[in-house]
Amino acid sequence: MKIRCSWCKDDDLLKDYHDNEWGKPVFDDQKLFELLMLEIFQAGLSWEIILRKRKSIIKAFDSFNLIKIANYDKKKITDLMINKGIIRNKLKILAAISNAKSLIKIQKMHGKFFNYINNLKLEILKARKGKKSITQTFILSKKISEILKNDGFKFIGPTIVDSFLMSSGFINGHDPKCYKYSKNLKW
Repeated sequence: MKIRCSWCKDDDLLKDYHDNEWGKPVFDDQKLFELLMLEIFQAGLSWEIILRKRKSIIKAFDSFNLIKIANYDKKKITDLMINKGIIRNKLKILAAISNAKSLIKIQKMHGKFFNYINNLKLEILKARKGKKSITQTFILSKKISEILKNDGFKFIGPTIVDSFLMSSGFINGHDPKCYKYSKNLKW
C-alpha cells in the first residue's frame, strides 16, 4: 500500500490528483495560471470541491486562455455568476480577469511566468541562504505573494501562493513519509 501525503485522505479523486499531477513541475504559463486560479477559487473551500468542479471551471474560463479572460466583459461576468458548475464568487471571478491582465504584463516585461516565479524563488532563497527554519517555505510564499500583489494580482496571499508553489512543483510539498517525497528534490 502506498503511503501518500496526509491531505489525500481516502478519496480516489484526491489520490489520483496527488499521484499524477500535484507537485510535478509545470512550465506552461497557461497551465500555471490555471493552477494559480484554482488555488484562488479554493480559498475557504475544500480541494475536493475544486477537483469535482474543475472541468466546469476550465470550460467556463475558456481553458484559462489569458487573452480571452483579460477581455471578459460584464455579460461574461454575469454568465459566470449564474453558472452553477463553478465557484460563483464575484471577487474571485474579478480576480481571474485582473490576474490574467497582470500575468500578460509580466510576460511582456519578463518573458515566461514560469521564469518570473522561478527567478523570484531563487532570489529570495539566495538572500535567505544560511537562515534555515521550518517556516522557510512560508517566508518564500509570503514574499512572492507581496511581489505579485505589487504587480497587480488580486485575491492573493501567502497561503494561496504556498499551495500554488507546491502544486506546480516549484517547491517540494510532499510529506516526508509520502512515496513521492524525495530528499534530492531541491526547492
